[in-house]
Amino acid sequence: MKARIIKSEAQYEQALERVEVLFDAQPGTPEGDELELWVMLIENYEQEHYPMELPDPISAIKFRMEQEELAAKDLIPYIGSASKVSEVLSGKRGLSLAMMRKLHLGLGIPAEIFMQAPGTVNNTTSIPEVDFSHFPIAEMVKRNWFPNFAGTPREARQKLPDLMSAFLKPLGTQDFSPILGRGTLHTKHTFDPHALAAWRIRVITLALGSQIAAYQAEKLSPEFFSELVKLSYLDQGPFLAKEFLEKNGIHLIIERHLPKTYIDGAAILLDNGAPLIALSLRYDRTDNFWFTLFHELGHVVKHLNPENREFLDELSEEDGNACEEEANQFALEHLIPKALWDEDLIKEAIPPPEEVEAFASELRISPAIPAGRIRYELKNYSLYTELLGRGQVRRLFEM
Repeated sequence: MKARIIKSEAQYEQALERVEVLFDAQPGTPEGDELELWVMLIENYEQEHYPMELPDPISAIKFRMEQEELAAKDLIPYIGSASKVSEVLSGKRGLSLAMMRKLHLGLGIPAEIFMQAPGTVNNTTSIPEVDFSHFPIAEMVKRNWFPNFAGTPREARQKLPDLMSAFLKPLGTQDFSPILGRGTLHTKHTFDPHALAAWRIRVITLALGSQIAAYQAEKLSPEFFSELVKLSYLDQGPFLAKEFLEKNGIHLIIERHLPKTYIDGAAILLDNGAPLIALSLRYDRTDNFWFTLFHELGHVVKHLNPENREFLDELSEEDGNACEEEANQFALEHLIPKALWDEDLIKEAIPPPEEVEAFASELRISPAIPAGRIRYELKNYSLYTELLGRGQVRRLFEM
C-alpha cells in the first residue's frame, strides 16, 4: 500500500490498518520511515475530520491541576489569593488578562483556550460545567450510540441536550465525569478527554445493559487464571474468554477506540460491585489481546476498590506508575509463570519460531503469547511477526 493523502473514511481505515502492520518497525528503517509518514497523514486527516474542540478555561485549569497533582492553594501565585482561586474555580469570578497570562506561562495552558468565545450549548444535565458540544458527535452518530436517532451529525447537534440525556440515562448513579476532570489515562499522548469520556460512557452502558453471573472475588484463584489463559490455545479463544469471564461475574466489553484517544484497555468498578474490563482492540493482534486482558485483570485483583474505581491504560507507554507495573507483572506471571519461563532461551540466541511454537504447545497456550514476550524482552519488534495473530481478534467480535 503506497502512502498518499487520505481523502475518505475508507482510506482512513486502510491507513490505520497499515499503521498496525508497521507499528513495530524500528526507527531509521524503510518500514520505520513509512510508519512516520502514515502517522503524519492520519493526523492531518483527523485534524480536518475529527477536530478536537478546545475545553473551556476552567475545565482546562482543573484538568491541568489533576495532571500535575496541584491543590487549589497551588494556584494562588497565578490567580492572587485563596478566595480568588475558589471563586474562579467555582465560576463566580472571571479570569483577568493577568491571570490568563500567568496560568499560560506557569501551567502551560494554551493561550487560545483563554481567548476562545464562550460555548453556546444549553446543557440540561446535572453537571452544568460539561459542554457536550466538545464530544465527538459525528463519530457517535456514525456508531449509532444515540438511542432511537437516525439523523445526521448536524441534526444531532441541534438536538444535543436530548440526545446526550438519553445517552447518559442508562448510567443511573454511575458517575460519568471523572475523565473530564482528571487526566486518568496512563499515556504520554495529548488525548481528547471528551472522546475518552464518550468511550467510557459507552462501555459502562453496554455492561450495565447485560446480565452476567454474580461476581465473587474469591473465585479468582490461580486455577481460574490458568483455565482462562488456556483458552488462548483455541482459535475462538478471545471470544470464549468473554463468556468465561461473564460466567464468573466479570464484564468483558469490546469497543473500538475513538479518534484522538489512545486507550488499550480499562478496568472499572461498577456501582453494583461488578468489575468491568473494556478493551479497544486498538492493535488487532492475539498477543496484545491476551496481555491487555490480563493486565486489566491485574487491576481487578489488586487495585479496584471504592477509592480506586477505574484504571484506563495505554499499554505501549511505560510511565513508571506503580499500579501499572504491578498489573504488568501480574499479566506476565499468569500468562506464563516465571517457573516455566526459560530466560536462558533468549539470553544466548533468538529461538527459532518452531521452538517458540513447541514451547507454547507444551503449555497449551497461543504461540503469540511467548512470541510477544520475547519481542518485548529483547526490544526486537521485527521478530515472530507470523506468530502474533495479526487480524485474528476483531473478527471474532464482529460475527
